[in-house]
Amino acid sequence: MAWFLLVVAGLLEVCWAVGLKYTQGFTRLNPSLFVGVTLAGSMWLLAIAARTLPIGTAYAVWVGIGALGAAILGIVLFREPVTAPRLLFLALLLVSIIGLKVTSGAGE
Repeated sequence: MAWFLLVVAGLLEVCWAVGLKYTQGFTRLNPSLFVGVTLAGSMWLLAIAARTLPIGTAYAVWVGIGALGAAILGIVLFREPVTAPRLLFLALLLVSIIGLKVTSGAGE
């Protein structure tokens, strides 16, 4: 269950990170509320997952999911550059996230 919560926390991190782009410096109410709610939810779920999982692993996976998702959505939504090296490093980030899960030694 902790891993599931951690993945959801990471997905919520993607939401608030991408949502920042729409707040225009927190000058737009609805996007700003969205960022606040998803940020709080993401942190809350991370904290619950960290009760069971090692904090170093949980935090690294959480950040990794957020970074990977934000980078992918940056490409899709904001036409950020797609280059072979960038895709390679995003793939390495995915491998790192999976590797941390596989080698964590934490059940669930």
